[in-house]
Amino acid sequence: MQSDHTHGMHHQDHDQHAHPQQPAKQAAHDHGGHGVDHSGHEIMFRNRFWVSLVLTIPVLLFSPMIQDWFGFSMPAFPGSNLVGPAFAIIIFIYGGLPFLQMAVPEVRNRQPGMMLLISLAISVAFLYSLFAAVTNTSMGFFWEMATLIDVMLLGHWLEMRSVRQASGALDQLAKLMPDTAERISDSGETQSVNVTELNNGDLILVRPGASVPADGEVEDGRSEVNEAMITGESKPVQKEPGAKVIGGTINGDGSLRVRVTATGDETALAGIMRLVEDAQSSKSNTQILADKAAGWLFYVALSVAALTAVAWVIAIGWQLDVLERVVTVLVIACPHALGLAIPLVVAISTAMGANNGILVRDRLALEAAREIDTIVFDKTGTLTEGRFGVVDLVTAAGWDEQRALALASALEGDSEHPIARGIRDKADERGVAAVTVSDFEAIKGRGIQANHEGKTVYAGGPRLLEMLNLTPSGDVAEFARRANDAAQSVIYLIVDEQIVAAFALADVVRAESKQAVDRLHAMGIQIAMLTGDSEAVARSVARELGIDTVFAEVLPEHKDQKIAELQKQGQKVAMVGDGVNDAPALTRADIGIAIGSGTDVAIESAGIILVRSNPLDVVKIFELSRATYRKMIENLIWATAYNVVALPLAAGVLAPVGFVLSPAVGAVFMSLSTVIVAINAQLLRRTDLAAA
Repeated sequence: MQSDHTHGMHHQDHDQHAHPQQPAKQAAHDHGGHGVDHSGHEIMFRNRFWVSLVLTIPVLLFSPMIQDWFGFSMPAFPGSNLVGPAFAIIIFIYGGLPFLQMAVPEVRNRQPGMMLLISLAISVAFLYSLFAAVTNTSMGFFWEMATLIDVMLLGHWLEMRSVRQASGALDQLAKLMPDTAERISDSGETQSVNVTELNNGDLILVRPGASVPADGEVEDGRSEVNEAMITGESKPVQKEPGAKVIGGTINGDGSLRVRVTATGDETALAGIMRLVEDAQSSKSNTQILADKAAGWLFYVALSVAALTAVAWVIAIGWQLDVLERVVTVLVIACPHALGLAIPLVVAISTAMGANNGILVRDRLALEAAREIDTIVFDKTGTLTEGRFGVVDLVTAAGWDEQRALALASALEGDSEHPIARGIRDKADERGVAAVTVSDFEAIKGRGIQANHEGKTVYAGGPRLLEMLNLTPSGDVAEFARRANDAAQSVIYLIVDEQIVAAFALADVVRAESKQAVDRLHAMGIQIAMLTGDSEAVARSVARELGIDTVFAEVLPEHKDQKIAELQKQGQKVAMVGDGVNDAPALTRADIGIAIGSGTDVAIESAGIILVRSNPLDVVKIFELSRATYRKMIENLIWATAYNVVALPLAAGVLAPVGFVLSPAVGAVFMSLSTVIVAINAQLLRRTDLAAA
C-alpha cells in the first residue's frame, strides 16, 4: 500500500452516500387489520362508545336478570317492560352499524375475519332477544348485546387511539418543516416565499434559531445544527461550507446560506414519514396469523354452535334453552382481543424504532431479525468512519508529541487531503497551540516543505525520505515497521533533515464498533466483515474489534456472492452496508440493513434503515425485534386462551355438573381479555433500547 499522502492511497470500498429519493407514495391509511382510517374513525368510535354507554344504563336497570342479581326493582309504568328493548335497539343500530358495514367486504371477498365475527355475535344476540321479547318466551340477551357493543366500541377506540399515539412521530415530523423560507435572489436580496415554491438550486438564508426549510448544501456561513429530531443525535452538528443540511432540523447561532438539493416529497423528512407510515400499515407474519385465526374462529364458532345444538337436542329435546345455548356460543366466540393483539404491538414497535433512529421499511424484516445468526458488516463507513485519522505517533529524543503535532498540523494547514485533515483533527482533539510556518511549498508526489523559526521542515511519506536520503532508526524505525504490518500509512515530520516524529494514519474505527460487536456476540450472533480493502487492513480492524470472519479485497459486484456462501452453510444472514455499492448484497441477505446519514432514507434494497451511522443501532434492531415478537406471541396466547376456555363452557360441557356459562359472564371475560392485551402491548414501551 502506497504511503505517500499526496496520492489517493487508501482505497475506500464504498461510494458516497447518494441514494435516490423514493418517489412520493399515496399515503397509506390502513394501520391495522380492519381496513379502517384510524385518524377519522377514532373520533367516531369514541363518540359512539360514550353515547352507547349512556344508552346502556336504562337497558341494565330495566333488565329482569340484573334486578334479580342485585336485588332491586325499577318503578313499574305502562310500557316499562319495553324500555330495555327500545334502548337496546337504538344501541344496535347506532353502535353496531359500523361493525356490520366493515363485515361487508369480508363477506364479499369470502374471507371471514374479525368484523364478521363481531357482526355475527351482535346480530345473533339482537335477533334472538327481539324474538324473545316479541314471543315473551325468554328474557333475551338485550343487556348482554348492549354491553358487547360497548366493549367492541371501546376496544376499537382504544386501538385506534393507541395507533394514533404510536404514529405521533409522524405528526411531530410533519410539524418540523417550516411553512416559509427566505430565498436569496441573484441580486442578493432576500424574499420570503412559501416552502412549496422552492426549487432545486435555489439559494436560501437560514437565520439563527430557524428551521431549515429543505435539504441542501451549505455554501456560506458556519453554525451548529440540531439534528436530534431526524437522526436522534443529541449533540448539535457543526456545519460549514460543503456540509449537507436536512430539512426540518434547527439552526443554531450562526447564519447559513444553503443551496437547495431536495424539496417536498424528495426531502429526507418526507422519506422518513413515508417509511414510518408504510411500516405501520404493512402486516407482519404474526399479524397475518392473527387474521387467519379470526377466519378459522368464524368456522369454529359455527361448528361448535351446530354441535351444541345437536348435543342439547339429543340430551333434552328441542327447547328454547337449546337456542339460548347456541346463541351464547356465537356471542362469546367474538375475540376482539385477537384483533387488538398484533396491530397495537406493530404500531408501538414502529414508533419506538423511529424514535431510536431505526426506520422499518418492511415489517417482515424486523420480525425476522430475531432469527439472524450471522451479521455481515461492510467495513468502510460502517465499522469505520471512512476518514483518515492519526491512530498512533512516535517522537524522537528531545521532542514531545504536542510540539510535533503542532508543527505537523501547521504544515498541513492548507491541504484538503484526507491525511492532512486527519493530522489537523488530531491536533484539534489534543488542543495543541498553533505555530507559524512560512514559505509553504508542495513537493509533487512526495510531501510538503516550509520554514519554521529559520529551519526547513518537511512532512511526507517514504518517498520524501528517498528524496532526502533519510532512513528511520531506533524507535521510529520500529514504529514504521509495526504500522506497515497493520497496513497503516506513515507520515514523517523532518526538521533540518532529522526525522523528529512519525504519524500512523488509518481509517478510524468508530468508537461504538467494539461495543456493538461485543453486544452482538453476547446475543449469540456471529460477526463477519466485508471490504474491498487489503487483507492487512481488514485483519487489523478485525483484530481490534474481535470479528469472527473476514472477507477482504472483495469487489463491489462480488459482495453478494459472499452473502450467498454464508447462506449455503445454513446461516441466516443480515447485511449491514451503506446501500450504494452494497445494494446487491443487501438484497441477497435475509435482512438488509442500510446504515447512513439522515438524507439517505429511501434505500430500496434494505428492509431496515438506520438514520445514524452508528453500529450500536444495529444492536437496537435485534433488541426491538425480540421484544416485539415476544409481545406478539404473548398477546396471541392471551387472546386465544379466552376462546379455548370460553367456547366449551358456553357450549355446556360442564352442564352435567350444574355449571353453564352465561353470555353475561362470557362478555366480562372477553372484555378482560381485551384489556389485558392492550396493557401488555403498552408494556413494550418499557423496553430500554437506549441501553442497547
